[in-house]
Amino acid sequence: MKLVYFLIPVTICLGCSSKPTSVEFNNENLDYQGRIVYQSNAAVLSWPGTSVTVQFEGTAVSAILKDLDTANYYNIIVDNQVIATLHTDTVKKCYPLVSDLKLGKHQLQLFKRTEWDKGKTLFYGFELNRGGQLLPKKEEQKRKIEFYGNSITCGYGIEDYSGNDSEYGYFENNYLTYAAITARHFGAQYRSISKSGIGILVSWFPLLMPEMYDRADPTDSTSVWDFSTYTPDIVVINLFQNDSWIVNMPDYVEFKHRFSTQAPDSLTIIEAYKSFVSSIRDKYPMSSVICVLGSMDATREGSPWPGYITQSVIQLHDPKIYTKFFKYKNTEGHPRVEEQKEMANSLIEFIESNIKW
Repeated sequence: MKLVYFLIPVTICLGCSSKPTSVEFNNENLDYQGRIVYQSNAAVLSWPGTSVTVQFEGTAVSAILKDLDTANYYNIIVDNQVIATLHTDTVKKCYPLVSDLKLGKHQLQLFKRTEWDKGKTLFYGFELNRGGQLLPKKEEQKRKIEFYGNSITCGYGIEDYSGNDSEYGYFENNYLTYAAITARHFGAQYRSISKSGIGILVSWFPLLMPEMYDRADPTDSTSVWDFSTYTPDIVVINLFQNDSWIVNMPDYVEFKHRFSTQAPDSLTIIEAYKSFVSSIRDKYPMSSVICVLGSMDATREGSPWPGYITQSVIQLHDPKIYTKFFKYKNTEGHPRVEEQKEMANSLIEFIESNIKW
């Protein structure tokens, strides 16, 4: 079944007038997932898959938002069903998210489809319809899973069936990635520390995952994340797709930036991967770590990149670090929805067979 999306028109919300019930961004009954930076008057939503959820009794909900770009999109999820897509603007506005609900208890989640290069969104809070009542947030999900990845994990172009593999935010949807699907399957808290084009040794731009993974604000090198606030049961690392291309492009500016004139040899590649995985292990001594790759051409037949990862993991001598390689999809462009589902099913089966949590 193909899901039909609607862009929500901005009007004067019923929920934002007629004396609505205001729920400020820092209300203890809101449930945030993802790395959030809190300003004095708003929560900053940057990373893909970041979300905020409210439990309420009422018939309508609006949100007060301001974007710092015009490329961000959000899923509006009511009672676990995606009902619409919201395109945020650079002016602080009240956006109607849902109305005409049946009287009773409901849940609404605002889920960031797009990655952080599409800009940040300032979330000031929700507005419930007049007479609406904020309810306590649900008990915290006990399982936790965190993903480090590139465009595959972001959901780049996941809904672009035109053949263009578009970078436009409208076609990106982190909610339908193998990562988010896997987290929902296990009822786990979900975090995605991912960025299209990023690598471990070299990226398509001047930033590497080892330089970004520990940031609270991905655009600020001085913004350091406190890893003690969130300890995942499982960490999934899906990197090296971009490295596998750029190491063979000596004329590319980032090749020159990182390697000068000499491409890295296999020992250098293995050591770089080991170093990054070790940095994750240092942050999370007890977590299970799954080093995955694919499903783009870094896992095609004859590719050396799965072997580099395998050798890295062997040399780490850690029984809680695993390898798992997705089958090469052998189609053009980035994984689409159906291919992401196949990846999710494969990863879910692997976790169920190998990890007790």
